[in-house]
Amino acid sequence: MQPPYTVGELKQEIIKIYNAINQEIFGIGIKSQKIDIVEDKVYIFATHKRIPAMKILDKEHRSLTASVDMLLMEENKRLLREQLEQQLGLDVRLILKDYDYRTEYSGTVIILGANPLRT
Repeated sequence: MQPPYTVGELKQEIIKIYNAINQEIFGIGIKSQKIDIVEDKVYIFATHKRIPAMKILDKEHRSLTASVDMLLMEENKRLLREQLEQQLGLDVRLILKDYDYRTEYSGTVIILGANPLRT
């Protein structure tokens, strides 16, 4: 599948990729996710399930788990970029991601080099 896509096609493909990456990294998928696409920007808001070992360590060793969270986000972004480019033929310019360990919510913004949608 290569661009241009309908909004529905692109959302479904990105959701599959995003969830598969989380399963690969954490061994569990996403609880819920919402995706919006506006021209060359993709917005993903997701609820994750925190790894139980990380939850336990958060209480007394937050500086350690914060470092691990950052490294996992970087790996997540690397894999997401790689798979969006390879599987969907998208020109990914930038991926911004943040995660709140307390609420288990994450926000991801993907900026593409061009609008991949059919007009």
